[in-house]
Amino acid sequence: MIKKNGVLRGILDKAKIRRPSYWVLLDPDDFSPAKGSAVARKAQACGVDALLVGGSLLHTDQFPRFVASVKKAATIPVILFPGDATQLSGRADAVLFLSLISGRNPVNLIGEHVKAAPLIKQLGVEPISTAYMLVESGAVTSVEFMSNTRPLPRGKPKIAAAHALAAQYMGMKVIYLEAGSGAQHPVPNEMISMVRSVVDIPVIVGGGIRDAKTAVEKIRAGADIIVTGNLLQAKDGIDTMRSIAAAIEQCGRRK
Repeated sequence: MIKKNGVLRGILDKAKIRRPSYWVLLDPDDFSPAKGSAVARKAQACGVDALLVGGSLLHTDQFPRFVASVKKAATIPVILFPGDATQLSGRADAVLFLSLISGRNPVNLIGEHVKAAPLIKQLGVEPISTAYMLVESGAVTSVEFMSNTRPLPRGKPKIAAAHALAAQYMGMKVIYLEAGSGAQHPVPNEMISMVRSVVDIPVIVGGGIRDAKTAVEKIRAGADIIVTGNLLQAKDGIDTMRSIAAAIEQCGRRK
């Protein structure tokens, strides 16, 4: 059982001892509630540390049912990864309270947050203040299009580092470097390393990570948490997820 308001504490405790984690994103548009619960069970069996639930734009009206189904199937943390204030559920253990600090669209900086805050309090879900930074990936991603923001240039790691440091100074608890769903290229190692060198808070990296080798590269560059999502659509998705989880676990054992 997940302790109330204990998800962030778990993230911080792992980061403190440099023990990396592996999270898997489940988009309710990609799976039915029944399929989502099956994938959640498989993910936990593979060694995944937490499940994210959400998407940039939902076409389904089964979000609450989907979250409940995933939560019933898994004992690892279920964390909301909302595209907007409608993607909330009291069945989740926590919600990434995302502020898209790489852009300048006020809706994604504070607008949706004002709508969501009273609901989060009523639902009793643990909010985790998250500096969400979209990084150029070689393709226009759903996040970029829906947020109407430009990503950070992948060849300018100092810009990303400055944004991350500003987020830490503003009191945010974690940094999330995101290449986006369907990214052609993952977040550059140099950018991860530079962000890691200026902040003391955990760094999450997602988008474009499709194999264990890439996941390990991102961990060694300074990521505390790796996120994958789209690989579950591949024929060998479960096997790939298992290999990534094993590789990340092995990274944590090397001191």
